[in-house]
Amino acid sequence: FLFFNIILFFQKFSISTPLWDVFLVVVMWCGVSIPLVFLGAWLGFKAKTLEYPTITSTIARQIPSPVSFATHPGFAMVVAGIVPFVAAYVELFFVMTSLWMDQFYYVFGFTLIVYIIMIITCAEVTILLVYYQLCSENHRWWWFSFCTSGSAALFTFIYSIFWFKQLEASRLLMTYLLYFGYMFLICACMFLVLGMVGAMTSLWFIKTIFGTIKVD
Repeated sequence: FLFFNIILFFQKFSISTPLWDVFLVVVMWCGVSIPLVFLGAWLGFKAKTLEYPTITSTIARQIPSPVSFATHPGFAMVVAGIVPFVAAYVELFFVMTSLWMDQFYYVFGFTLIVYIIMIITCAEVTILLVYYQLCSENHRWWWFSFCTSGSAALFTFIYSIFWFKQLEASRLLMTYLLYFGYMFLICACMFLVLGMVGAMTSLWFIKTIFGTIKVD
């Protein structure tokens, strides 16, 4: 945001935020984020250590090669994002129209419902694919689960590229820089949020299924 705002400021665009306002936002952000960082660190040290339901070996087991491309982790991570993206596709059109075409948006309740459906869809798809990876003896599920649910952000960014044609924007370099720059930031945040949902859901799922195993 600061990078784009500095460019707008030196290009003398009217939409640039004054530097004093940017400084105030940074000060307020630091006044909120820094205390929360120390609070989170203090709560983390006070929390109980994560306990595993079973005893695992310290020697990593060799992962067998995928039988087909459909069971390849890379293919699953990319394709899995289609399902949650489709769940929010219709509402995403109206959000993009309101964001970039200066149109009013009123149906925030429906957007909340679509957001909840998208989170549930990410969780279900991630659990299903993590289970298939475990059945294929692939124990590296941490980043797999994170990227599987977060890949919906990739399809959102691809959709924004095709949607850009509807704007009928000018051919100035700054127009492309602002649109794709801000959409990249939005999709990056979306990737982190949905990835966290997939990773935490998979952690709960794996602790649950392995917790039911009785070892004599």
